[in-house]
Amino acid sequence: QVQLVESGGGLVQAGGSLRLSCAASGGTFSTRAMAWFRQTPGKEREFVAGISFNGGRTSYADAVKGRFTISRIYTKDELHLNMNSLKPEDTAVYYCAVGRDAGSLRVRIGVDGYDYWGQGTQVTVSS
Repeated sequence: QVQLVESGGGLVQAGGSLRLSCAASGGTFSTRAMAWFRQTPGKEREFVAGISFNGGRTSYADAVKGRFTISRIYTKDELHLNMNSLKPEDTAVYYCAVGRDAGSLRVRIGVDGYDYWGQGTQVTVSS
């Protein structure tokens, strides 16, 4: 019944910005961490950014630190990812995910730490 729907992906030139959104429904998400992952053909799904259940802890992959910002709107069950200074290597399908551990301040970076996933939104950055 839980559904995560990503939006906001598209084609953008290098140096540009995009804002990804994830709309969650069918459950209660305020007690769970949420995160963004991305995947390209031939590679494993990799952690991009995560936020704890209360928003007090955020974590970012080294490749996106200083460029991406994760946030969540609890009253609307939404997750967002502001992506600035985009690079061609940011090209991937981006997935929204809900963490397994309720009430944990830890933001896990492995895919096993999450139990619900969206279908993804394509981000393409041209040079």
